[in-house]
Amino acid sequence: MESVNSVVGIASVVILSFSLTYFTVMVFKGVTFVRRSRLRLGDQEAAASSGPIPRHYSVYFLVAALNEAAVIRGTVHRLAAIRGDCRVVVVDDGSDDGTGHHAAMVGGDRVHVLRRTPPNARQGKGEALNYGLQYVLFDVQRRRLDRRRVLLCVMDADGHLSEGALEHVLPLFDAPDVGGVQLSVRIRNTDRLITRFQDVEFWIISAMTQFGRVAPGTVSLGGNGQFTRLSALGEVGGRPWSKSLTEDLDLSISLNVRGWRTVTTPRAYVDQQGVTKYRALLKQRARWYQGTMMSITRLPEIWRARFLSNKGVFELCAYVLVPWVIVLPWSVIQHYALLQALLGNVSMFPAISGGSVPVRVAYALFWYLTAFFPNIIIGTLYSRRTRQVGLLRALALGHLMLLWNYVGYAATYQALWRILRGKRGWAKTARVVEQAEEAMVLTGPIPRRPMPPAMPRVRHVPPVRSFGRHALREERPGVLRPVVVTGGRPSGRHALREDRPRPTPVPRRSYAAHALREEER
Repeated sequence: MESVNSVVGIASVVILSFSLTYFTVMVFKGVTFVRRSRLRLGDQEAAASSGPIPRHYSVYFLVAALNEAAVIRGTVHRLAAIRGDCRVVVVDDGSDDGTGHHAAMVGGDRVHVLRRTPPNARQGKGEALNYGLQYVLFDVQRRRLDRRRVLLCVMDADGHLSEGALEHVLPLFDAPDVGGVQLSVRIRNTDRLITRFQDVEFWIISAMTQFGRVAPGTVSLGGNGQFTRLSALGEVGGRPWSKSLTEDLDLSISLNVRGWRTVTTPRAYVDQQGVTKYRALLKQRARWYQGTMMSITRLPEIWRARFLSNKGVFELCAYVLVPWVIVLPWSVIQHYALLQALLGNVSMFPAISGGSVPVRVAYALFWYLTAFFPNIIIGTLYSRRTRQVGLLRALALGHLMLLWNYVGYAATYQALWRILRGKRGWAKTARVVEQAEEAMVLTGPIPRRPMPPAMPRVRHVPPVRSFGRHALREERPGVLRPVVVTGGRPSGRHALREDRPRPTPVPRRSYAAHALREEER
């Protein structure tokens, strides 16, 4: 028994050291990043317009929608009203609730709705996004745009950008090595404890660690508020979004290993609905954990990446390994240690011997500090980053996050069980109707604006699976789709690829200096 306790004690010290170090370093770097941006922690919540939108970029908002009639009108209405050279592409992925019709009602001429039907529909978000990308390629070619100056923004059907978000995001792409920008996420329906916890997760844990990942350029892209450069997507391949359950994380890794940096900004964010039922929340988190856990197969690719710095390699590997080396082992060790404490057995830590009251108090204090130190930090930061919650309530929420961890434990074990059984299907997150959005869209559609025709004349085409000059052809016969003529650009899996020279491989430690030299040229 003593040998088991010793092994568990050593394992717990190693896991605690790794997790606390990773969390503390990322949060400290995140706070430092905000301060260097000349902002206070609470300023992002009041993010607002600060100037004109850079006009040398064209933005396509890409919305993959499956049975989103409850929220799609408000989202499309907001996106279509954004100033600048922006268009909205809604991919109706086989909805049976009139999602496409609702999107077309409020969008005006800046919105194009693509309809997918079975058997090609409902094959995952990644496939829907790839299909929408085909239309973007056609429109970019028709308008003769520079693909380095074309940005795709992936939005959830319930996603709302903060005011003036593009004014803060687009200048980040002036750096030639930036391939993606991910915005912080807020939960707007925080009237329940379950949704308030989700807001703490996104607005503090995720956002602050994402800020800390700006330095190595490995900010993880998400499914909402995800901006990517079209030329960078081209280097990933003809179908940049994979069939993974976390196609956004897959895309992040693919961009990073090819030398593209992914960053974020504290001056803009995207908000969305929180899940209001625990059963639905568990399904959502199990899907996220399963996708992250499956990304472990990409570790060799990360290690071999010639264009990643040492910091970037370490950070990406640590992020992918979190479910395996922290969540799963700690879910066992935490309860084993708690049981030993209740039984009065502290021999799992050889430095502590005996069962006297002072020893037990010291033992309890040690576990309190190790278990609640991150939660105290989370609560303090949450009170400073939001005006909705005071310090005492935020600290209480931080302590209750220890119970919230059980959602992550359950989701991780469910994800592991699905991996062992070879299950890869997923259920979409249900939405609820918001009265404020309904009132907004009832004021009428966006005024129609004169624009060139979005699509050429169509004719029947045979089924074809290539991605180049036949980009918009449906993968089944008997469907009307336009034929796209590339005008001499490469086709096939290199259809998106820009004619830019590949960067010369350099030692990882000198990558930053090399990037500066390239920019000076």
